[in-house]
Amino acid sequence: MLKKPKFKIGRRLGPGVYDKCQTPKFSAASGKFGAFSRRPKALSDFGAQLLEKQKVRFSYGINERQLGNYVKKASRRLGAGTTDKFYEELESRLDNVVYRLGVAPTRRAGRQMVSHGHFTVNDRKVTIPSYKVKIGDMIKIREGSKSKKIFEGLAEKLKDYNVPAWLSFDLGAMEGRISAAPKNMESFFDLNAVLEFYSR
Repeated sequence: MLKKPKFKIGRRLGPGVYDKCQTPKFSAASGKFGAFSRRPKALSDFGAQLLEKQKVRFSYGINERQLGNYVKKASRRLGAGTTDKFYEELESRLDNVVYRLGVAPTRRAGRQMVSHGHFTVNDRKVTIPSYKVKIGDMIKIREGSKSKKIFEGLAEKLKDYNVPAWLSFDLGAMEGRISAAPKNMESFFDLNAVLEFYSR
């Protein structure tokens, strides 16, 4: 069940902002109360950029300061590739990687799991959701956490799950590896609009 504040955010920003918004049931309910796609007038460039910024913020569960820092890091790259670098910064967060591996059902759940110390990176426990992983890093569920209820039936759940190409996951060992830099395959966000918003 999607709580009311999230329902309102999802209705305003689009069904891709939260996992629980990506259902026919949500689309039907949002239409009942006024679909997010119906707007009384076209958005200005600023309005469209602000909307995209909010999509990214709520989807990744980050605050304004964190988002601004990711934009600054991406903007330091000279020449082309700023958008790819921006996407890489967002996707390289440990809570997002746990979600992308399929171990956590949502990014929010991934953030809680990391905060509670259920994962190690290169055999060291990490409790910071924003921790940036790098190519070659190994992410594992801590031995002491494998028996926790939140990981019950995980092997069965992940049996048919396909991780993104930049990750690999060993189902038997319950460990994932960063095999490449994240590639921007996201169609829900217009990251260029977010970068333009911060360049004003």
